[in-house]
Amino acid sequence: MVTLGMLITSTNLHAQTTLKEAFKNDFLVGVAINQNQFNNADQRGDPIIKAQFNAISPENILKWQSVQPTPDGYDFTEADQYVEFGESNHMTTVGHTLVWHNQTPRWVFQDANGRPLSGTNAADRELLLQRMHDHIQTVVGRYKGRIQIWDVVNEALQDNGQLRKSPWEKIIGDDYIEKAFQYAHEADPAAILRYNDYSLENEAKRNGAIALIKKLQAEGIPVTAIGLQDHAKMDWPTVEQEDATISAFAALGLKVMITELDVNVLGGARTAEITEMANQGGTNVYNNGLPPDVQQALAKRYADLFGVFAKHHGAVSLVTFWGVTDGDSWLNRPGRMNHPLLFDRAGRPKPAFQAVVQVGLRQSAAK
Repeated sequence: MVTLGMLITSTNLHAQTTLKEAFKNDFLVGVAINQNQFNNADQRGDPIIKAQFNAISPENILKWQSVQPTPDGYDFTEADQYVEFGESNHMTTVGHTLVWHNQTPRWVFQDANGRPLSGTNAADRELLLQRMHDHIQTVVGRYKGRIQIWDVVNEALQDNGQLRKSPWEKIIGDDYIEKAFQYAHEADPAAILRYNDYSLENEAKRNGAIALIKKLQAEGIPVTAIGLQDHAKMDWPTVEQEDATISAFAALGLKVMITELDVNVLGGARTAEITEMANQGGTNVYNNGLPPDVQQALAKRYADLFGVFAKHHGAVSLVTFWGVTDGDSWLNRPGRMNHPLLFDRAGRPKPAFQAVVQVGLRQSAAK
């Protein structure tokens, strides 16, 4: 674990070292990007993306509702631009996500007359399987050899580790997961296929995911990586939970990827303090930026997490931040300004950035 005394917050030492350079011998460092960024329209974010990262994920444009909003056809305009951005910048490109219970159009789970498909009707099962097959074959097939990693199934588990009763599960059955991976592998046999979920650091859900992966492996299903979303808080997951989780999935022979990393500074250990501040002056408690002590706490938090990732560099192959700057984060809400990433709203590196870089430099020096 990294101590506060080990953190370097000045910008003059190793100021030119980038994230991808710091971890070049360990794993790829990626970032989720939006339309303005892959269209080169974000003058603040684009230079950061191109300088700091060697992998990208799309926030929304490859989800079902974006590429196939109606039964009548596909719209790949933005998806094509995203893939071209990755290729022109020589980045590993991730596809997110093929099968999910959210951001899937309602028509997918309805018959031609708009009636809900039923899990008790074999014809409805076959119709939904055919739709899944056609969608995956079309989307993955379009980017065969261009998108290297796919989130095939996203968030299929409940917090207790049992399968989520999503429309996919209710209409097709538990084997919808197997079918999705089979269809994706058929469309691009060389692609890395991921199961992606949140809160896998919690034991019950982790055990459920391990059981699911073992079942898929026993059936010869081509799942090759696990995605740990790691939407972290200041006090969760603990270093021990992160270490145990990576170890458990690595033991299954999977590549482990951190897929949606951020640290919610408005949740966790400081919740009581933040609530008191909010009661005094509203919910936007850090609207003028993080106080120095919180900056240091966030830096230490990131350094501790990256210490675990670096320890498992043989298993961890990719770490992706969910957003470029604090202003891009999904954790922001009206009246609730969050500061969960390594770059502030002006695109300036925070103390957490230098703390993470130092982990990578120390890791390289120790080899």
